[in-house]
Amino acid sequence: MSQRMCVLAAAAALGAVAPRFLPAQAPAAAVPPAEQQIAAAVAPAPLEMRAGATVLGYGGDGRLTTLRQGSNALVCLASDPAADRFHVACYHRSLEPFMARGRALRLQGVRGAAVDSARSAEIAAGTLAMPSHPAVLYSLTGPPGSFDAATGAVRGARSLYVVYIPFATAETTGLSPTPVGSAPWIMFPGTPKAHIMFTPDM
Repeated sequence: MSQRMCVLAAAAALGAVAPRFLPAQAPAAAVPPAEQQIAAAVAPAPLEMRAGATVLGYGGDGRLTTLRQGSNALVCLASDPAADRFHVACYHRSLEPFMARGRALRLQGVRGAAVDSARSAEIAAGTLAMPSHPAVLYSLTGPPGSFDAATGAVRGARSLYVVYIPFATAETTGLSPTPVGSAPWIMFPGTPKAHIMFTPDM
């Protein structure tokens, strides 16, 4: 795969993470039981962190809610029942203001790059907080049916690991700003959403 294709694939994968984080409401009839949503939502997280993660998903009315209050540093998001794919993600709780603001803006009808422009302006103004330390995000994205509710297994989904390091650059980290083989690299350097990309094979 060429470097250009790697960049486009990584950008698409990350776009699948941030913009798609749980709309405010889904059709109530499509909402799986809370236990099923929780089991799927924590699947990207390290095994030892799954039981203690806070889980956001859908209530019986189809609205975003806290399905489980956790005891550790991770927040996990259930898959959108209205989406045409399976997508779950877990991230460090210090990223929740950034993620929650994105969800709120999309609920207001803001779309695409305008979401990040709005959040960047708020970060610059000091009204939206970003972590001052590295913060991880794990996700799994695949076709519908990737999660087997009977066994709790996820099959055919692609893993993506990201470590947010806001405003970091190639110069401050030594990371390449473009993909180089299977090595980690820095995406969106110098911006609030600068992060180290890891794209493991599955």
